[in-house]
Amino acid sequence: MCLQPEQSDSKSRVVKGTRKAFDQIQENVLACMEDCGYTETDLFSVRVAIEEALANALLHGHQGDESRDIEVEWKVDSHAVEISVQDQGRGYDPKMVPDPTADENLALPSGRGVAMMHSFMDEVQINEKGNMVTMTRYAAR
Repeated sequence: MCLQPEQSDSKSRVVKGTRKAFDQIQENVLACMEDCGYTETDLFSVRVAIEEALANALLHGHQGDESRDIEVEWKVDSHAVEISVQDQGRGYDPKMVPDPTADENLALPSGRGVAMMHSFMDEVQINEKGNMVTMTRYAAR
C-alpha cells in the first residue's frame, strides 16, 4: 500500500558491506516504489543511485572492509523517494572529487559514483563530515 506524503514513515536497516545485503536494500526500496506506481525509469534511476551510494560507502568509506556497518534509511510515498546511506568512515570533501567528464579524468577507474547519483536523482546532499549521502527522487507523474 502506498502512503501519501503526510502519512509516510521511514524504514532503516544497518547492513554489512555484502552483495546480498545491498540487494536486499534495493529490493525493499523498489518494492515500496512499485506499490506507489513509480515508473520503470524511476525504478531504474533509484536502483543505480542506491548501488552507487552503497558501493561508495564500502569502497571509499570503509576501504573495502565488509565487516563495518552501513546505515541505510529510506522513505517512499506517492510524492518522492528519499534514501540516506551513512558509513563509519572519516568522510571526504565532495569538492575534491575530480570531474569524471573532464578529458584528463576519462580513463580514471573511479570517480563516477557521485556524478551518477546526481544524474539519476533530483536532489543529492552530502553531510558536512562527508560520510552520509541523502538522495531524493520525485515521482514522475
